[in-house]
Amino acid sequence: MHKKILYHGSVKIITKPAFGQGKIYNDYGRGFYCTESLDLAKEWAVTEKQSGFANKYSLDLDGLKILDLSSKEYTTLHWITILLQNRIFNLKSEVSKVGKDYLIKNFSISTQDIDIIKGYRADDSYFAYATSFLNNTISLKRLSEALKLGNLGEQIVLISKRSFDKLNFLGYEVAQKEVYYPLRKARNDEARKAFLNNKAGIPLLDDLYLIDIIRGGLKSNDPRLQ
Repeated sequence: MHKKILYHGSVKIITKPAFGQGKIYNDYGRGFYCTESLDLAKEWAVTEKQSGFANKYSLDLDGLKILDLSSKEYTTLHWITILLQNRIFNLKSEVSKVGKDYLIKNFSISTQDIDIIKGYRADDSYFAYATSFLNNTISLKRLSEALKLGNLGEQIVLISKRSFDKLNFLGYEVAQKEVYYPLRKARNDEARKAFLNNKAGIPLLDDLYLIDIIRGGLKSNDPRLQ
């Protein structure tokens, strides 16, 4: 039996996560959002004014199908396309609106038979990066580099009833806002600084902007996206 320890940061103690609940407009849609990092769970659990809890679980992975967006078969465009299908973006230009349709048509991933999605968490900074790319103000290369530099962590999201049934509550740890909110803010500030420093670099000739991807008719197997 292959088991994994997961944590879920929340203002509540959640002994039995309920399938089919939660916000629709999360990164990967409705699901139970977790991390393998206790520290990240504690940071995600708190706000500036409220402490929270890092709920601990054991997940039996046997028989579960995992979509790992960091694997080599997927690119940053697959990640951003999933966000486009779930999050609400402020798309300002005609390019971004056409780009949304193009990405969904060519980079969508079916999650119909998927139990778990693993990938970047679009916290404030990462969501801002994705929005900048969709508004054609940063290149795909800059976006991909920023995601790696940011150190905002990956999330593991349970999206099927089968995965919920294999999750067992093990307990919790208290996350004090006085300790973990400053850490959360510092992590996000560091990610934003890394992005701005990276964005300031001189554009390279092979940098691809959203308009280039559309005009070039790039598909998911195009070597220029690797």
